[in-house]
Amino acid sequence: MNNQWKNEVMEKVNELLKAPSCCAEAKTAAQNWLDAVGTDKESDAARHFIAELEMDIMPVDGLIAFADSPKGEQVFGAETAKKVAAHGRELKAAGAAYCDCPACAAAEAILAKKEALL
Repeated sequence: MNNQWKNEVMEKVNELLKAPSCCAEAKTAAQNWLDAVGTDKESDAARHFIAELEMDIMPVDGLIAFADSPKGEQVFGAETAKKVAAHGRELKAAGAAYCDCPACAAAEAILAKKEALL
């Protein structure tokens, strides 16, 4: 990976690490990759990190379904769940594939460069 791409990915990784919506597993994989950059462990850490992001990124249809579910109401509260579902529908209508929360936005940007990481 060239330095420009690496710097862009590192910036997005740092955004991911700061995102309140990022799960612990993704934060661990992100930090492990950062720690491995420039070492003989970088390739393995990158594969694990990419796999974690691919599992965690929320497709917009999943966001809508979750927000519309009883579990979504439990997590967000009834009123916020309705707003999240409506926002998801707006995203979908605009052609978005994924949730646009800070964690998913960073994950999508990182995954767009996954070939350079691997």
